[in-house]
Amino acid sequence: MPNQFFSPEGDLENYFVSEYWLIDQWIGDELWTWGHNLYGMLGTNDTLQINTPVTTLIGQNNWKQVDGGNLHTAAIKTDGTLWTWGKNFEGQLGTNDITQRNTPVTTFAGGTNWKQISCGNAHTAAIKTDGTLWVWGNNALVQLGINATTNRSTPVTTFAGGTNWKQVSCGDAFSAAVKTDGTLWTWGAGSSGQLGTNDTTTRSTPVTTFAGGNNWKQVACGGLQTAAIKTDGTLWTWGVGSSGQLGTNDTTQRNTPVTTFAGGTNWKQVACGSNHTAAIKTDGTLWTWGYSQYGSLGNNNASNRYTPITTFAGGVNWKQVGVGIQHTAAIKTDGTLWTWGYSYLGRLGNNSSTYAFGVLTPVTTFAGGSNWKQVACGSYHTAAVTSGIPANLPLS
Repeated sequence: MPNQFFSPEGDLENYFVSEYWLIDQWIGDELWTWGHNLYGMLGTNDTLQINTPVTTLIGQNNWKQVDGGNLHTAAIKTDGTLWTWGKNFEGQLGTNDITQRNTPVTTFAGGTNWKQISCGNAHTAAIKTDGTLWVWGNNALVQLGINATTNRSTPVTTFAGGTNWKQVSCGDAFSAAVKTDGTLWTWGAGSSGQLGTNDTTTRSTPVTTFAGGNNWKQVACGGLQTAAIKTDGTLWTWGVGSSGQLGTNDTTQRNTPVTTFAGGTNWKQVACGSNHTAAIKTDGTLWTWGYSQYGSLGNNNASNRYTPITTFAGGVNWKQVGVGIQHTAAIKTDGTLWTWGYSYLGRLGNNSSTYAFGVLTPVTTFAGGSNWKQVACGSYHTAAVTSGIPANLPLS
């Protein structure tokens, strides 16, 4: 639901290296998970909560991109295979059944040409290297975009079809994707304006946003809000704004894309959580806004913010950020991984899981290290890819 990350390969390499956040070369990366694990979404072959980063049961050092949903996780390896694990009651693992998996398994679709993955509340979407877009899981609110309401336990292509999909993001019960021609498409639940179609209508097939245009670069879906960046560097938000998650200096719902109060033309990457948002600018500064009862904004207090603010940690060396439910994680250009917000269920990886405790400023995970490359937040768990063993953790 979190945020998305893209591998520097094929036709995306130049685009994301030069215009997106800086990306290290893939050299054989390990996948680490921590936090809530009741449904096996940590991939550790059990359902025990983990308060510090651990490797998945499958191990290996060829992970490329990971994303977390509400209670499931999905990741792509450098060989192009797609793996899923966790809760599967709605078929969100794509395994042709509804059986929970406590360790990573390949999807029923198989293949070695998966490029980018995104997890929603109980549905999943992924793009292949051939530009096709595939969806599966819960479809009660037509979040799969297949012109039907039936759940799918195996990957299927969207009703829109095509071979020019570039990036996809899944929200609570809706989805959004950008094509290679720069157009932005949304579908699924629209009752809160999260589709940006100038109404609150639910769409069972992909439609373009009211803003239109062919200059969209990246999109991120949250609980009931959406954010997207254009090629001109402007940041746009729409949907529910009750906690200030749109960054528009108010709590008003927006049914069409609007620019944030902060303005500017130097936004680089954005991530949406349940009810807060985070984004990084081209100057390396990290900005957050929205709900902050447990410190999810990292600004050293627990007050909601209706406009973007910089984190307490400051700095101009932030590279990538991920957002979950009441927690945030981000990586700096020096490879260090930082987390903040609600520590309950161990989602911060700081060896704490206190129910009433919120970390109001960014802290490094218990694992430490300076080799983190990508992080993704699920609702109550976190996953990250690293290029080697973190400093404080033993070989598994």
